[in-house]
Amino acid sequence: MILDQLIAAERRAQRRLLVRAAAFAALVAAASVVLLGLSGWFITAAAIAGAAGPAAALAFNYMLPSAGIRLLAIVRTGARYGERLASHEAAFGALARIRPALYRALGSAPIEQSLALGTGEATARLVDDVGAIETRFVRLSAPWGVAAALGAGLCLIILGGLPAALSTAACAGATLLGAAGLSRRMDEPGRAVQQAAGTLREEVARLVDAAPELRCFGLEAWAAERINVEAAALGKAQRAHGNAAGWFEWLHATGIGIATGSTLVLAAPAGAPIAALAALAAAMTLDGLGPVLRAMIEQGRVREAEARLDTVLRAGAPAIVASPIDSSAPTIMLTAPLSTTLCPGDRIALVGPSGAGKTTVLETLLGLRPLARGQITFDGEDAATISPARLRHYFAWAPQDAELLSGTVRDNLLLADPAATDETLWHALFDASMDGRVRALGGLDAWVGENGARLSGGERRRLALARAYVSPAPWLLLDEPSEGLDAVTEQMVATRLTDRLDRTGRGLLLVSHRRAMVAGCDRRIELAPGNDFRALRAA
Repeated sequence: MILDQLIAAERRAQRRLLVRAAAFAALVAAASVVLLGLSGWFITAAAIAGAAGPAAALAFNYMLPSAGIRLLAIVRTGARYGERLASHEAAFGALARIRPALYRALGSAPIEQSLALGTGEATARLVDDVGAIETRFVRLSAPWGVAAALGAGLCLIILGGLPAALSTAACAGATLLGAAGLSRRMDEPGRAVQQAAGTLREEVARLVDAAPELRCFGLEAWAAERINVEAAALGKAQRAHGNAAGWFEWLHATGIGIATGSTLVLAAPAGAPIAALAALAAAMTLDGLGPVLRAMIEQGRVREAEARLDTVLRAGAPAIVASPIDSSAPTIMLTAPLSTTLCPGDRIALVGPSGAGKTTVLETLLGLRPLARGQITFDGEDAATISPARLRHYFAWAPQDAELLSGTVRDNLLLADPAATDETLWHALFDASMDGRVRALGGLDAWVGENGARLSGGERRRLALARAYVSPAPWLLLDEPSEGLDAVTEQMVATRLTDRLDRTGRGLLLVSHRRAMVAGCDRRIELAPGNDFRALRAA
């Protein structure tokens, strides 16, 4: 699995922190066992000394055991803090690289797979599934704690005799074996929880995106019921998982009870104080198995999360070896679904009725739709053999339904070129006739809201147009850039687009129904329904 390789690499990178977490976990477990055992001995011995009379009570050394108990309590608290700090730092450091790897995989996956993964489901992969992996990292120190608890516990219990120590060891072994058998029952409920959580996120995200329309048509109750159905499915999966987890809790509690009782009986000949020490040490030794048992409870969820994440990583594995990126403008030849040649600096308008395939042509050039061999060439090179990174390097795209980041104007523009200066950004905003609105908002650092909620539809489209201008790509692909604009603003956008093309020499492939925008193009390609394409010279 690709995910296993990624996790193994992160474990190597975080080895120092993981070793520290393991050492602290062992110290916590050992200190806990000794603390409880010593406390049992101290309380019992003190009670016996007090019952024996004043002379025995005065002769009993209260100070040394109580000081030891306080020291062990401090050590346990400090070690527990150190273990949590180290294990979580290791987990966060690893996830800081795993999450970007997953995001890159989502972005580089075949487009039919990327588009099939909804916002909610993608969020579930990056949040819920990665959270399960985080739990796995945090609990890597658990086996060391169990080993330390067994070691410290048996060293104390053997003071009460070998049979008592063997009894505790047998109870620990039986508990672990029983848990291993029960873990198979946890697999399916755990997987169901992860799947149901992803489905619920997807349903919520889908309905929230359509919230204005749902409210307009009075469908709030219908949407709430859809969410309730998925929430009920998640609740059912969680209850099944909780019921199966209850058997682990019962097994653990039973193991503690049997170990404590049998040790107390077997250690009784050594005297009441030692028997109390051995019995409580046995209880704490079995309690030390808790982290491993809890990991077994989550085993099904972790396995499902790993399988889901590995699917994403495998889908994003590059199928084509990346080739060097040439920043020069290529000559593009299309043979299907239309036959034409696009030379550097050409200004071409794709026109035709809705549904004729104009947007499809742009998305095919970008590699956002399946690309067959022989369909498109760049300087004679088949586009099907070119890596997606290189292919998209040639184009700056302003789609018809542009998405904006929930961030600032600057955040959205720098997506096209992170190295762009403020001067470059303002020039792009001016050419998109958006500079005045941005100044009114407060400048480049003005917040645009969730997907540009502070902007109108036309303003969002112009901000996306400015983002395409910021890109240094040699070709502009603009899909209905003036849709929703009034005639005056549209004419301004068209004029400034022409001026920008004159200055930069960039090529343009424009989809538009608007005469003002098409007028600035040298050539029109008219697309008719049924892929009946005709190349026409503009008058």
